[in-house]
Amino acid sequence: MANRWKGEVALMVNGTRRNMKLTLGALAELEAALDTGSFIELVERFESHEFDTRDVLALIVAGLRGGGWDIESEDLISADIEGGPIVAARRAAELLTLAFQLPEEAD
Repeated sequence: MANRWKGEVALMVNGTRRNMKLTLGALAELEAALDTGSFIELVERFESHEFDTRDVLALIVAGLRGGGWDIESEDLISADIEGGPIVAARRAAELLTLAFQLPEEAD
C-alpha cells in the first residue's frame, strides 16, 4: 500500500501494484531526462495542463525507480497500466504534487 505521508503513489503495472516515489535521486534523474532541462518548467506544464506523454512517462519511470523498481522507459512502452493513459497522467501529477507538499498539507 502506498504511504502518502512518504510521498508514495500506487500504480498498477502489468497487474502488479507498484509504489512510486520521487526520491532525491529520482528527481535528479527526472531533471536530466527532461527536454527542457528544468524541473520548474515541468511543474508549470502540469499546473497549466500543458504536459505531454513524454512528461508523464518520465515522471512515472522516475517514480517507479524511486520506489525501488529497476525500470527503464523502454520497459513501459508495451506495459499495461491499469486505467490507461488518463490514470497514468493523474498518478504522475499526484506524484509530483506529493513530492513537494509539506506533511501538514497532505490528507
